[in-house]
Amino acid sequence: QVQLVESGGGLVQAGDSLRLSCAASGRTFSVYTVGWFRQAPGKQRDFVAAKGWTGNTDYSDSVKGRFTISRDNAKNTVYLQMNSLKPEDTAVYYCAARIGDVLTDVRYAYWGQGTQVTVSS
Repeated sequence: QVQLVESGGGLVQAGDSLRLSCAASGRTFSVYTVGWFRQAPGKQRDFVAAKGWTGNTDYSDSVKGRFTISRDNAKNTVYLQMNSLKPEDTAVYYCAARIGDVLTDVRYAYWGQGTQVTVSS
């Protein structure tokens, strides 16, 4: 069982940077694949980035080159560094975890409560 708690969201201007954090409970966090998803009002939850337990990463095309996912297993924490933010990045951002390979869909077993990111133009 893993519990996830996101933090770091807020209101920023276009072009700014923001770093989201996801704190996880559990002693075996290092064996989980972790991902970030986002959901804008009235839209489906979309994949943003993921990092496998082996260290491999994957990004959606819309954030590639601007966002970076990282993890600190000693701190049981996953980060999403977001640079060059755009108004279309506005959404609730969710952290997720699963046992197994990186997936770019929502088939993750564990989810956080989400943190709001708003980017003004």
